[in-house]
Amino acid sequence: MEASLATVRRAVFRLAERGAALSALYHRARLVGAEHVPAQGPVLLVGNHGVWGYETPAFFHLLHRATGRWALGLAERGFFRIPVIRTVLPWLGGVEGTKDNALAALKQGALVVCYPGGAREVFKRPPGRYQLRWEQALGFAHVAARAGVPVVPFAGFGVDDTFLFPPGEAKLGVRLTDEEKYRVPLLVGLGPLPFPVRLTFALGSPHMPPPAGASESRLRAFRDRVAASVHRLMVMARHA
Repeated sequence: MEASLATVRRAVFRLAERGAALSALYHRARLVGAEHVPAQGPVLLVGNHGVWGYETPAFFHLLHRATGRWALGLAERGFFRIPVIRTVLPWLGGVEGTKDNALAALKQGALVVCYPGGAREVFKRPPGRYQLRWEQALGFAHVAARAGVPVVPFAGFGVDDTFLFPPGEAKLGVRLTDEEKYRVPLLVGLGPLPFPVRLTFALGSPHMPPPAGASESRLRAFRDRVAASVHRLMVMARHA
């Protein structure tokens, strides 16, 4: 039974990687600044999320091609309420986005990708294009400080242009947490395909976090510095 499951997992992963490579090719995707990712050792990548999170496979594919490292993604915790996603996402390099999971992965030397905007950025409406919805998010700052690992900021451009939004408000809603229900916008592309816009991902210089046990004010200042770097990288990616 375990051998059969392992075979299925490998097959699903290979299929997903082929899909990611095709997505990168379709969007002429490129990655700049890969030299900021160390060849080994724990590192936390923090950046903006595109609409519906569609860009993530292409980004992870480019990271692996440029660095030889497979990224581990911290996924919105609410998605793990959905049985199929809860089963398959870990096969593809996604784990529930908790501090404990992030710390455990970093302790093992992983390359961890975090989107502090989570579902707020995934289900954004057009007025929110290329705006960080980090709200009061401090999770990644706490994790980086406790783990003592560098935070590499990144930004994606083109990630909010892959689909158009029909007029009118989204009527479909999804509840990913007990506190928040997100309106899911309808998307329109070239039939079933997204628009073939170019995707550009830019990575910046690492930020070293404050020490473990740092005050909330220092953690907020660190978060704001990383956010400012992501904004600058968006401009760079736009003109790259």
